[in-house]
Amino acid sequence: MNEHFSIEEELAKLPDAPGVYIMHDARDAIIYVGKALSLRHRVRQYFQPSHNEGIKKAQMVKQIAYFEYIVTDSELEALVLECNLIKEHRPKYNTMLRDDKTYPYIKVTLGEMYPRVLFSRQVQKDKSKYFGPFTSAGAVKDTIDLVQKIYHLRTCNKKFPENFGKERPCLNYHMKQCPGVCTGKVSPQEYRESVEGALAFLNGSYQPVIQMLEEKMSKAAEEMEFEKAAEYRDLLGSVNACMQKQKITNANQADDKDIVAVAQSGEDAVVQVFFVRSGKLIGREHFFMNVRLEETESEIVAGFLQQFYGGTPVIPKEIHLQQPIAEQDVIEEWLSAKKGQRVYLKIPQKGMKNKMVELAQKNAGMVLEQDKERIKKEEGRTIGALKEIAGLLGLEHLSRMEAFDISNINGFQTVGSMVVFEKGKPLRSDYRKFKLKTVTGPDDYGAMREVLTRRFTHGLQERKELQEKGLEESLGSFSKFPDVIMMDGGRGQVNICLEVLEEMGISIPVCGMVKDDHHRTRGLYFNNREIPIDKTSEGFLLITRLQDEAHRFAIEYHRSLRSKSQTHSFLDDIEGIGPARRKALMKRFESAEEMAGATIEELAETPSMDLPSATALFNYLHGLTNQ
Repeated sequence: MNEHFSIEEELAKLPDAPGVYIMHDARDAIIYVGKALSLRHRVRQYFQPSHNEGIKKAQMVKQIAYFEYIVTDSELEALVLECNLIKEHRPKYNTMLRDDKTYPYIKVTLGEMYPRVLFSRQVQKDKSKYFGPFTSAGAVKDTIDLVQKIYHLRTCNKKFPENFGKERPCLNYHMKQCPGVCTGKVSPQEYRESVEGALAFLNGSYQPVIQMLEEKMSKAAEEMEFEKAAEYRDLLGSVNACMQKQKITNANQADDKDIVAVAQSGEDAVVQVFFVRSGKLIGREHFFMNVRLEETESEIVAGFLQQFYGGTPVIPKEIHLQQPIAEQDVIEEWLSAKKGQRVYLKIPQKGMKNKMVELAQKNAGMVLEQDKERIKKEEGRTIGALKEIAGLLGLEHLSRMEAFDISNINGFQTVGSMVVFEKGKPLRSDYRKFKLKTVTGPDDYGAMREVLTRRFTHGLQERKELQEKGLEESLGSFSKFPDVIMMDGGRGQVNICLEVLEEMGISIPVCGMVKDDHHRTRGLYFNNREIPIDKTSEGFLLITRLQDEAHRFAIEYHRSLRSKSQTHSFLDDIEGIGPARRKALMKRFESAEEMAGATIEELAETPSMDLPSATALFNYLHGLTNQ
């Protein structure tokens, strides 16, 4: 945190220039990134009492400890910088895409002497031609397989002409799926004819392929070559299936375009995108957005366009929207610069184009409605389950639960785990592992006492440091105490926890998760009595998930320590010998005795070894002091 930052003084210094402003909270985290035509006017607005941008923005302003800004030459530059910063830092109060998706493309490597057809999730500025994006990776792979079967293009990654004749042709050559480029007997011109056919096919020109396959099938049948005829028949079926996937076609709309529409409900929104390429609807995708209550659909779409097309390499010539958006001219200019040619944001008013936008909006609304149902069910599993548990225990508020578990094998390398559930969901960033320092042997009570003591001692210390800095609201994983502690066990474990809390002057409800003879949860132990719980209820299922997670986390940590100890070698104790040299030595010498019989020079001849490390190893094996 910048302790010497004065918001009033810094506001007076703001320039009347375009740029990007970055808001930080007391813990230095970036909580908001915005752009402005005038930094002076825009940033000052946040701190004016009369200014109102809604509840969420008001909450954000309360958390601003300091801000910084970057001046740009134009509003367009500010837009580009804002997009990059939002993508990098994902600030809490920015409208954010919840999905980070990469889309599959078909890549034809035209920059190679003998091009290939490949699956790709990245579009690079090379000499290749890309088709897409597609929303189904499976469909892309099926199309690539079909193209290779029809046009017999190579699939190997060899470089030509330098690899001509160096190896025997692969199985594809013998199966007549490749002309044998590696033999050097296929001219680039001859091969290029097949590539041109593949490009035409990928561009939607199916009729020549169908005619060619029908002719070959008829000829094979006439010559009584029924196996070949069946192969051509199967290929025809695949081509027809590929054609059927293109269900929406309009010959009058040959240009590439995306159709973008939004549906909003409270702080949730869904943006639907239809991908139209060469007049064909090749796929659609929806994106969930976190938005502010007072945010308009126009603002949501503007934010979406910046984030989505800021990370998508392929930008269509036209993007159709349901309504005008703020700063439309600036966003058009930015998209045009990214694409390298003019991009248009259009709002269709009638005809087929308008109907497609309405269809996209209808789909977005359906997805949002379905998501509401999913959220409702999820809330039953989480918030509803918490309310149920709080009712059983007589607690007014329950959000954060912590559970602890101990893992060892006959006291060997005893470890402890702390798992955290917040609002009914695992908060894995707050999980903690404890390698026991004071307890040896199979003493679960003693181990639990140490784990709890270390956890809350650390928490009290962290709270004190935050208080001294005036950052009481910025609680971390240890300084934030739970609303209830769930112990894996009954009376004994609960009493240990209560004793530790009492010694530290901390008051937190402690509940035991009691198991039956089959090691399954049967109820809760709280305030010296066992409380039965309905095993079909969401509260019981949440307790079981918490208990299982604590147990899993402890066992995984213990297993990792055992694994490390079992794979330890005496070579690890020798200075200058790391994993690569250890592996090379163990590969060359069958035993430590054989290694000890080698000279320093022989040891140094081992791959990746040098004279100093060989000398250190020789001295270790022979009990000498390394001079």
